Amino acid sequence: MFKGKRILVIGAGKTGVAAGRFLASCGARVTLADIKADSELRENLGRLDPDVNVVLGGYPQVTPALWDLVVVSPGVPPTAPPVRQAEEAGVPVTGELELAFQLARAPVVAVTGTNGKTTTTALTGEIFRRAGYRVLVGGNIGVPLIDKVETLGPEDVIVAEVSSFQLAATRTFRPRVAVILNITPDHLDWHGDFNAYVEAKARIFRRQGPADFTVLNFDDRITAGLAGRTPGQVIFFSRTHTVDRGVCVQAGKIVLIRPDQTREVCAVGELLLPGSHNLENALAAAAAAWSMGVDARHIADALRTFRGVAHRLELVAEHNGVKYVNDSKGTNPEATIKALDAYNVPIVLIAGGRNKGGSFSSLAAKVKEKVRVLVVLGESASAIEAAVRAEGFESVLRATSLPDAVKLAHREARRGEVVLLSPACASWDMFANYEERGNLFKKVVRELVEGEARGNTQTTG
Repeated sequence: MFKGKRILVIGAGKTGVAAGRFLASCGARVTLADIKADSELRENLGRLDPDVNVVLGGYPQVTPALWDLVVVSPGVPPTAPPVRQAEEAGVPVTGELELAFQLARAPVVAVTGTNGKTTTTALTGEIFRRAGYRVLVGGNIGVPLIDKVETLGPEDVIVAEVSSFQLAATRTFRPRVAVILNITPDHLDWHGDFNAYVEAKARIFRRQGPADFTVLNFDDRITAGLAGRTPGQVIFFSRTHTVDRGVCVQAGKIVLIRPDQTREVCAVGELLLPGSHNLENALAAAAAAWSMGVDARHIADALRTFRGVAHRLELVAEHNGVKYVNDSKGTNPEATIKALDAYNVPIVLIAGGRNKGGSFSSLAAKVKEKVRVLVVLGESASAIEAAVRAEGFESVLRATSLPDAVKLAHREARRGEVVLLSPACASWDMFANYEERGNLFKKVVRELVEGEARGNTQTTG
């Protein structure tokens, strides 16, 4: 399919490198380009085949005389010069998700939404494993799909987290099950406006047919409003309402409902994940698996034992009655609001980073309600501080770095409280990604806790 084709891959991150490596293995003449310098990309580039040409510090010109195909990495905006040039010149533009789908023999369960994607994707994969399937969990988390998609057959399942960036570059993508968890303003700096962001999310079901399923959040107005647009069969999930066909909560139990049948899965209280948003994630995962015929007992097994994933309300340590929680994946205000709502004790919140185009006003109101001390840092520190002060919240500290923020929060926290890293912002002003930010938070917390523990031992010894 790609042998001899001249292909330009834009972006030398994990996904771009995986796409370049795969295309080169198919006999394509691949050039990988990134605007960043070699020093920032050395680890990724080390995974490339030596036959791949690499251009760093800028992008080559895109014309039909030079290229047969342009492959864009997630996060490369449609306004990027090579993307604009390709579209103007009629050179096809695609993404790694589209390439992987064209190679897939296994059915795809695709999960998108502003918040909750990673937890729901991981939990859905766990449900299928409990049911005896061989499962590939990947996409926007874990491994790029292109690395593993050819190893699975029709009897297996691919569970993919897909972002609005990835969906924007799809043309034929047709998941057997499409899940949309919620849609609130995010990535507006990339998409341009909220309507464009919604339309990118809606591309997840655009190519579906009547034999496919679209799982939608009945409690989210915008998401539920997409029900009339999907060609697939609609399965709703709801935390607060009973649905005619889908998954919901009745009398404290998670239940699966069809017009002719109601099946109990487990009690809400049996879930290990904290917060109402994680209940929604569990309902969505149950709906996705159930739509493909997974039995209620396998769904229950996974829901009762799943402990979550790193960087999403991840308990790092508990010391002197204070819990330290890593929610570095909270990269927008709505995610941080949900994290705050997961706790019924005073919170010392660490927030800040690069704003993705949203407002902090709703977060500020929640901070006043739930937070005792706010530690701000990064590019958005002033904007967040201004928003909370406008709400009458005055207990704000400024940090110069994440380690400084952790030390300030540690100093301020009292027994019975939670120190929560949930930045409400992207990490890109200070870190390569949210994982790097979360890992540093965990490292500093553990060093502080272990240092105090050693000091106490020496004192008492």
